[in-house]
Parts: sequence; C-alpha cells; structure tokens
Amino acid sequence: MVTRRKLLKTSMAATALGWCGTGPARAAEFTLKWGHSMPTTHSVNLRGNEAIEKILKETSGRVEVRIFPDNQLGGDNDMSAQVRSGGIDLYSAAATSIGPLVPFVGITNMAFAFQDSAQAWKALDGDLGKLVINAFTKVNLHAFDKMWSNGFREITTAPNPIRSAADLKGFKIRVPTSPVLLSLFRGLGASPTSMNVSELYTALQTRIVDGQENPLSVIATRNFNEVQKYCALTNHVFDSFVMVANQESWNSLPADLQQIVSRNLNAAALQQREDADRMNASLQKDLEAKGMIFNTPDLGSFRAALKTAGFYAQWQKTYGDDAWKVLEQYSGSLA
Repeated sequence: MVTRRKLLKTSMAATALGWCGTGPARAAEFTLKWGHSMPTTHSVNLRGNEAIEKILKETSGRVEVRIFPDNQLGGDNDMSAQVRSGGIDLYSAAATSIGPLVPFVGITNMAFAFQDSAQAWKALDGDLGKLVINAFTKVNLHAFDKMWSNGFREITTAPNPIRSAADLKGFKIRVPTSPVLLSLFRGLGASPTSMNVSELYTALQTRIVDGQENPLSVIATRNFNEVQKYCALTNHVFDSFVMVANQESWNSLPADLQQIVSRNLNAAALQQREDADRMNASLQKDLEAKGMIFNTPDLGSFRAALKTAGFYAQWQKTYGDDAWKVLEQYSGSLA
C-alpha cells in the first residue's frame, strides 16, 4: 500500500519532472508511477493516458496512475532497476531494452522470425508469450497478459543506403541494450553500440554513430529523418513492450482493483496494436515527403550471413531446445 509519505514524495517528484496529469480532488488510496521511453505523441503514451482515466473512474478514485513518458524517470536501464526495486510501480519494458534483466525476452526479438504483425501476435498471445511472462516472475515483476506494439525495426543511415548485408561491414550503428540485437549486428559484420534512445538524435547528428534501427513510429516521432537520409525496410526484428509492475506494489492492490487495472491496460494494449499498424502503414509516405529515401534490401543476404556466423545456432543453445521449438511453432524453421 502506498503511504501518505510516499504519496507526498511522488507528488513532489512529479512536480519537479513536469508531470501535468489531472488527479482526483482528494488523494487516491493507491498511487502508481508508470514510466516509459516513448515521446508524448507516441501511441503507447496516448492509449496509456486513456487507460489511466478509465482506471481512475472505475475505481472511484481509489487508484491513480501517473505516467512519465520520454525517459523522464531515466533511461531504460534506470527504469528497469527502479521497477524491480519499487522506485516506480509500472514500466513499459521494450523487449529489446529489458534483455539484460530478463534475457529470455530476447527470444521474441529473434531475427526474421515473423513475416508480419499477425504472425508475431499469434506467438506473443500464445505459448511463446506465456513463457516470456513467466520469465518476469523470476525478477520480482508482474507481467500483464497483453503486450504493446513497437513494430518491426528498420535500419536508417546517413552516408549511404543499405542494400545488402555487405553494406553493414564495419558500420557504426546504435542498437538497444539487447543481447540478441547486439549479436545480430555483430553477425552481420557491423559495429554496434548501445545508448539510450533519448540520446540518439544528438549521436546521429554528430556522427558518433552513422545509423540506427527502430520501428518507423519511433523514427517519425523522434524526427530521426532530420539526421538520417536513407531507410532500409529490413523488418529484421519484431519488437514489443511488456507491461510490467513491481510485484510487491502489485500485491498491495486488492483483487478487485487488480482486475480493473489489468482489464484496462490489456484493452489499451490491443487498441495500441491497431494504432501502431495503421501508423506504420502511412509513415513511409509521410517520411518520404520529408525527404527520407526508402529501399528494400536483399534480405536473403542478411539471413545467409547470420547462419554463416552461427547466430541462430548460438541462440538455440542459449534458450534451449524446448523454448526454441515453441518459437518455431510460430516462425517456422530458423536454424
């Protein structure tokens, strides 16, 4: 249960960070802090705010959720540590960012595993998702049933377009702190480095890195097109957000309030998935109108390079044959 002292500290922190949400007339019985890395205009934040309003109303003001977007509470590594320790209560954990804490989640980011979002969601709402949710319990986190969409990741560059895997040899590219993505790009011969996404625009502008990879929604909402000329539509990884809660914080909520919070967050996730699909369908034209040049590279060269590098064999061994079989029930043969 959140004490009045903790509530006061939370309110003071929110004021310092510029949180501008509206709350009930009197202090809520339970106040939950929700951190994520997406900009305020991203569908995760927009649908999240809608869910917050519904939770407040349906609990008659007993549960107030305060959302802090755009890394206001720190980078992904910081928020991963905070939600685990109880410094924050809720965190939209990108699968590509929380891998160091929950390594198993990387299996959902396996290179070229899914052809489209429908195939990916069938896996993540099915047996593969259940394995991932169970993995979070081992680190004192409650994972909600429905994951949110980050979409397929694409590669952007400034100097030259990426037409095949050979163009990535020695290429300085930013990737999240995901062991799978770091391994993926090393297998392609690139020189990957990790940093918080909030620092990425400046890193691209000053050529600390020459390129990056993200879903189109992130490329657009963070204006990477201003410092990147080319975008290769690789769809190399499908990425999602796992909505997690600190286990002790979650356990402090009575069962009836847990049900209201879960129902609304899961419903918002399903709506946000649709938003992401619609947005990604239109974003290429929007970004082209702003001067970004798109191409579809030779994806066969990527898969061949990864197999030669032993990428799939390595990760099959890491995750184990049983988990790999579950993945391949949805993806088909990879290794």
